[in-house]
Formats: sequence, structure tokens, C-alpha cells
Amino acid sequence: MNQNHRPTLALFIVLACLGLATSLVSCSRPKDGVYEFKLLTTNDVHGQYFDSTYVGNSTRTSLTSVSWYIDSIRTAVGRENVILVDAGDCLQGDNAAWYFNYADTLSPHLYSRMAEYMGYDAVVVGNHDIETGHPVYDRIRREMKVPFLAANAISTATGKSYFQSHTLLKRNGVRILIAGFTNPNIKSWLSESLWEGMRFESLLPFVQNEVDSLRTKLRPDVVIVAVHSGTGQADGQILESQGLDLFKSLSGVDFVVCSHDHRSVVHWSDSICLINAGSHARNIGEGTISLEFKNGKVVSRHLDASLLTVDKSKVDTAMRSLFRPDYEAVKEFTLRKVGNLEMDLHTRESYRGMCDYMNLIHTVCLTGSDARISFAAPLTFNGKVKAGELTYNDLFTIYPYENQLFVINMTGREIKDYLEYSYEGWINTVKEKGEHILKIEDKADPRTSSKRWSFVNRSYNFDSAAGLVYEVDVTKPFGQRVKIISLADGSAFREEDNFKVAMTSYRASGGGSLLHKGAGIDTDNIDERVVERYPEIRELLYAFLQKYGTISEELISNPSLIGHWSFVPESLAARQLDSDMDLLF
Repeated sequence: MNQNHRPTLALFIVLACLGLATSLVSCSRPKDGVYEFKLLTTNDVHGQYFDSTYVGNSTRTSLTSVSWYIDSIRTAVGRENVILVDAGDCLQGDNAAWYFNYADTLSPHLYSRMAEYMGYDAVVVGNHDIETGHPVYDRIRREMKVPFLAANAISTATGKSYFQSHTLLKRNGVRILIAGFTNPNIKSWLSESLWEGMRFESLLPFVQNEVDSLRTKLRPDVVIVAVHSGTGQADGQILESQGLDLFKSLSGVDFVVCSHDHRSVVHWSDSICLINAGSHARNIGEGTISLEFKNGKVVSRHLDASLLTVDKSKVDTAMRSLFRPDYEAVKEFTLRKVGNLEMDLHTRESYRGMCDYMNLIHTVCLTGSDARISFAAPLTFNGKVKAGELTYNDLFTIYPYENQLFVINMTGREIKDYLEYSYEGWINTVKEKGEHILKIEDKADPRTSSKRWSFVNRSYNFDSAAGLVYEVDVTKPFGQRVKIISLADGSAFREEDNFKVAMTSYRASGGGSLLHKGAGIDTDNIDERVVERYPEIRELLYAFLQKYGTISEELISNPSLIGHWSFVPESLAARQLDSDMDLLF
């Protein structure tokens, strides 16, 4: 061959390759026409995998109910036209999750198998999933075939995402990107031992930067951002609730799927929709996107979003049958007798003052540690455990979360300020009868005439103290309500003295901001204050039962251990507290 011809031949080869590549790309793009997809979402399932409870004959919404709806919609519109996403908190909150997290660690995890059975396209890592600890979520990450996403959980060893950051679906030639992000506020709630080796980036501007990068690399036609973050107020002020912040600010995104705060809500505009399905499989988020393609390009798109209420009576019976052996194993474990209870426990009585439920929690924390003072809040809004034989199942009602017990050093002044901040979230300053003592509001649907009263703030942050004798004056303003009279044994309480204080790992890590905003303690450096770390509080409760066998009022009401507190003046507080409780319940 004449060397003068070689450039011409080389050019011919290059042009031919480019033509082939262009042809392949063109063939992979959707044909001209309209394509419609359904985005179905769940979040904050909290281990509610089964439709049957473990005691009695009660039924509830669950993943088996969700599966019935998913199958129905796939049958109606075609499996390839349905995208199924969960926005996190799937590994904690129910007996079944606990059993496969900690009791049966050899079998493939139940959630992994259920998520694969249901055909989830992606699952986001939630803060309560991280709370289960490395052995649990690392196991899920290894064994679950469904992508487990958290792009903003950055490995401190590699500088890259510890979990998978995104997944790209290809449906009828349409490229659908799902990018997942966890809650950036995890450091404020959980002990570092649970998330060792990671740091968590705020969703702003991290999500937009990640989306921009992925759009450049992957050229998706649809972009779904799934975040384990609350809906929020779109004010950019709440790190744990950045859903509306993203909805208002993101570009190049079709759907924001949020979660975390258990609020069922949708928002939409011409260019983006937000979906939060709530919690515990009560609703399914339903998004619709319609795309029109011409010459391989999207020339128009239409978005819509709504919520689908789940009927607990509609169940995927094949799924129920397949996982029945797992249900029976969990039921057998959780119905084991662990002790006896002489009186009913009502968590809602915590809001009006001392009660048997809070006395039990405080007693367990003080006798299970070397702390002098205990801080604790009701973690079940309106739970009840009946007197009689106690099973392991009852322990989940008494203490539903996997919080460790921490003991930290605090001064008397910090303790007083902490309590002031706690009660500020809980009560109003009142001057006369008829005013609400509890901070409650009517959150009824304006389209109906019914009223639905609830607390303004989260009741799991309503800490009371044991180990002290104190009063809370409902007529005094914030900062002047709490009067600490003495320690429980009658000895002097001085603001300049140091005390060992028991609290949950959630609280010690900054949860609820009671330490930071209340006591003025830097929770980023809480290790400097931590005296001791104990096992999970439910484990301590179990050990307490193994030691004493029966829980009686006398056992948990020792005044020299737990002290006493009350709302004053009693003549004003008692009647109005009753009235407020009637509205709430």
C-alpha cells in the first residue's frame, strides 16, 4: 500500500466507527412516541413486614399489603413501567427486624429477601438503619441484590460513598436515574461506634452537585432523588428535614422522595414533584411521569403525584405463605415469657407527671448504671402494656428503639437548664383556668369539621428527670419554671457540683438538641463528657426482669432512688392537664 494513502484509510476507519457508534446509540434510544411510568414509593416501614401482629388476632398494614398494590399496578400498566423505591428506615422498629438483626444472624436477612421478592429498584439507607450497627447494615449491603443507596455517607478511608450512590434503570430505552441520600444529621443522634468510618454531608448543595455530575455522565431521561430526610419548611434551617429545600431548589430532577418525619404529603409544580408516603406502610406514594420522544429526545414531559391509602385487608397471599416460616420463628421468639407485671403501664400518662411507665424506665437506667440522675422520655406515644405475664414482645412496647445507655458528666446548672429546655418543648406558660398547659394544636384537615389534636413538638423529646426532687411551675416563663429542691435522697443539689447523668445514646449524641441548646454542651465533643457506655436499654430492661421476676409499683417507685417531680400549682395544673389529655386522646 502506498503510504500516501494511509491517512485516507485511517480517516475512513474512524468515520466508519463513529457512524457505527452513532447508529448503536440511536438504536438504543426510545422510538418516537409517549412513554408513561409509575413511581411507587414507601418509607419508614420500621420493620412492619408482616400483616399479623404476634399477640392476639390483630392485623395491620405491612409490606405484604404494599406488595398486593404493587402487583396490581404492575398488572395494569406493565411491570417495565413501574419503578419501586423505598426511602429508608426499614431495618428497625418491629420484632421481625430485631430478630433478624440480632437473634438470627446466620440466615439471609428477612428484609433483603422481601425487598428482592417485591422487586424494589432501590432502597435508601435511613438513620435508624445505621442505628442497627455495622454488623447489620454491612450484612444487608453485602447480601441484598437491591441497590442500598446513600451517596452522602462518605467513607473516611476512601473519600467515596460508603454505600452505593445511585442506580440507572433502562426501561424501553428510557434511562431512569435513582440517586439516594441518607439523613445528614446522623452524627447528632447516634454514637460514633455505630457509624465509624463515615461522615455525612448536608444534602445542600451535595445533591445538586451529585445530580449534575450523574446527568453529565449517564444522560438520564428521568431523575429521581430519594432522600431519608424530613419534608421540612423550605427555610434551609433544619438539617434533618431538607425535603422541601430540595424541592424548591433542585434543577434537572423530576421527583424528590423524602421520608423520616412520618408526614404523608405531596407537593408538585410543572417541573418537579415531592412525595412523602408517611410511615408503617399506611400509604404508598404514587408518582406519574409521561415523556414524549421525537428523534431520540424528550420534547415534553408531564408530572403528577398523589398518595394511595393502603387497605390492610388486601394482602399478597403468596408472599405471606412464602415468608410464613420466618413469621413463626419471630413469633415464637417474641412470645417467650420474661416476667410479670402487677399493674398496667400507660405511656401517655408521662405527659401529666410521674407515672409507673416512666418510673420503670428511670429505675432501669439508674440501677443498671452508676449514674445519680436519669433523663428519659416516653418513646411510644400512646402505648399500653397490660398487667399480667410479660413476653419479650411487651418489651418492644415499653422500649421500641435500640438506644444504648450513656452516662455523662454534667454540672448542676447544666442539669437545670436542660430541664428548662425540655419542658419548654412540652408546656405553655398559663395564668388562668382554660388555657392549655400542654403545647398542643388542632391539626385537623381543613376540608373536614373534625378536630385532631396533637403535640406541637415530638413527645420523644419530653424528658423528665429521676434522682431529683423538683417542681415545674406552669405559671412561670421559660428559664424560671424548674425549681430543683434536692437530690432524691434529700441531700443538697448545688449548681456548681458535678453529677453523673444517665441518658440514651440518641440524647447524648445531640438528639432533640436538649444537651446543645438546653444545657449548652458541645455534642460534637461529647466523648469528653462520657463516663460509661452500657448495652441497649431494652437489654437492661430484660436483665432487670431476670433479676426481679415481677415488676411492682413498690419496686419502681423508691423515692430515695428516683425522687419526685410534679407540675405546680396543683390547683391550676391538675384540672387543665385532664382537659388537655382529653383532647389528645
